[in-house]
Amino acid sequence: MELKKISQEIYNPVNENVKKLAKLFPAAVKDGQVDFDALKQELGQFEEVGKEKYELTWPGKTLAKQLANLDIAGRTLKYVPEDSKNPETTENLYIEGDNLEVLKLLRNSYYGRIKMIYIDPPYNTGNDFVYKDDYSKLKEISDIEEGEVSEDGERLIKNQRSSARFHSNWLNMMYPRLKVAKDLLTDDGVIFISIDDNEVDNLRMICDEIFGEDNLVGLFIRQSKIGGGSDSKYIVKEHDYILVYCKDIIYLDEMFIEHDEEYLKRYKEKDKFGRYFWDTFARPGLKNPINYDIVAPDGTIINGDWIRSKERFEEDLKSGEIRFVKKDDGSWSIQFKQRLNERGKKARSLTTNFGGTIEGKQDINELFNSDKIFSYPKSVKLISNLIKLLNDSKMIILDFFSGSATTAHAVMQLNAEDGGNRKFIMVQLPEPCDEKSEAYKAGFKNICEIGKERIRRAGEKIKEEFKDKEGIENLDVGFKVFRVGDTNIRWTSEAIKSGQIRIEESSATKDALDFNPGFTDIDVVYEIMLRHRDFPLTSKIEKLSHIGERTYIFADSVVVCLEEKVTNEVVDKIAEIEPKPLKVIFRDSAFDDDISLKINTMNRLDVQLKKHNQGKEISYRVEFI
Repeated sequence: MELKKISQEIYNPVNENVKKLAKLFPAAVKDGQVDFDALKQELGQFEEVGKEKYELTWPGKTLAKQLANLDIAGRTLKYVPEDSKNPETTENLYIEGDNLEVLKLLRNSYYGRIKMIYIDPPYNTGNDFVYKDDYSKLKEISDIEEGEVSEDGERLIKNQRSSARFHSNWLNMMYPRLKVAKDLLTDDGVIFISIDDNEVDNLRMICDEIFGEDNLVGLFIRQSKIGGGSDSKYIVKEHDYILVYCKDIIYLDEMFIEHDEEYLKRYKEKDKFGRYFWDTFARPGLKNPINYDIVAPDGTIINGDWIRSKERFEEDLKSGEIRFVKKDDGSWSIQFKQRLNERGKKARSLTTNFGGTIEGKQDINELFNSDKIFSYPKSVKLISNLIKLLNDSKMIILDFFSGSATTAHAVMQLNAEDGGNRKFIMVQLPEPCDEKSEAYKAGFKNICEIGKERIRRAGEKIKEEFKDKEGIENLDVGFKVFRVGDTNIRWTSEAIKSGQIRIEESSATKDALDFNPGFTDIDVVYEIMLRHRDFPLTSKIEKLSHIGERTYIFADSVVVCLEEKVTNEVVDKIAEIEPKPLKVIFRDSAFDDDISLKINTMNRLDVQLKKHNQGKEISYRVEFI
């Protein structure tokens, strides 16, 4: 029997990529290592590839790539119940912390589960603060030598235009985050990125590299304001951009936006198939005209250029989609039913009604009685319009530069309007508010406090606005709050290496040996959950009090037994759980380093599980922490 321990490693995309290569090209992977010469031969490249190639490069790019693949050892997400709202029922998340760490921590739980990502990162105007990333675990020291990284491995956060690496600093921040975020997208998932002229070209090039040029969906030019101009020296800027990429263009559905009221006015007729109006069938002047003769009801032969083929015309005539109307001069007009596409009209790259800066301020003002609580918030209208493009009422939407939490507001608003069940995940670094700011004076010490309070207020406001709508009481306006923190678990191998476990500690309690100070059982369960694929953080955690005071099960699938001693009674009761768990996790220390006791306990569990399954084998696993 294999007595396997839970791996401390939570994020290893390189190992996964090597396994994928091994499946495609077995000859190119030997003993877990890629033979690049063999791989080139498999790809038909028998000659040395030239060194010169078209690509975007910058100082620190190699480190940024390595950072994207670096494990997130020693970090976890800790549950903050006091800040959460409706935690027992909500499927929404608000996570405080560096978004690169958060993305890596979420990778197992949300791999291929996020349908839409929207981000509004720093535009790199010269006054932005870019995230400071930890390069201390990478062997390269070039950045430290150049003065761009501090001795403890943290990036300097003020990115001034006068910096020699102004663009490089921004690219080094964005590259690893986008690289990790891609893994979270569903096959038909889409990422929308707001940006302006400062970095739009560079952003497109790194997105081409990360997502692939073929997966570029388009570039929206959004009218962000009207008038003004004091901030522009030559040409008044009234727009910014939204760059759109998908995970795999093969799976992407068409994108539509709602028809405006003026457009809908012409669709006055209606039948069992929907709304329509009678449109003229003739289309003179087409570049590739479809010309043929049509016989009118009185035998008149009408020759012309038409909008549809002759075969389609004959089919539509039989089904009542075509009519002949005699004009005053005795000639015939041929008309067809121009039907309304209920999904809307295809999205256009130039947008003037997606919601600009003024609307964003108004959204904030309605909740806080001040539009100065947060600078340059995106509007609810903008995010709602982007969400509607994907036509999925049950998707998960991630925003890892969430700011004032406009995305969460938009998700709740849209769910109230159309009865959808979309979920949101907001991620934000708790950047402190300036003590002179309106936000600080209003009691908000950091941006996360603004975001969480906005979600609370917006949720209640929406419920009040839709109080007469059937089913509004089921609207999810809650959210679970998590905060990035140090691991709760004293991973033995690391503890021994670092000298954390000393001889004098042998008399310490099992909790002191197994867990770090300040831990809670629930946080340990969540940390274990993060190491499992396909279990979202909103999965239900249930305390199994009939088994013990420290035994839990999450998602009705994984039992986490944190009891300090595992008795036969505990084992027997675990075996009685219905439905049968996929995995059972025990503490190593519960067996007092007695291998025989551990094996006997596992054998008993196996026997009891079969007994409660009519003697049939059960597929399950046992692991230890």
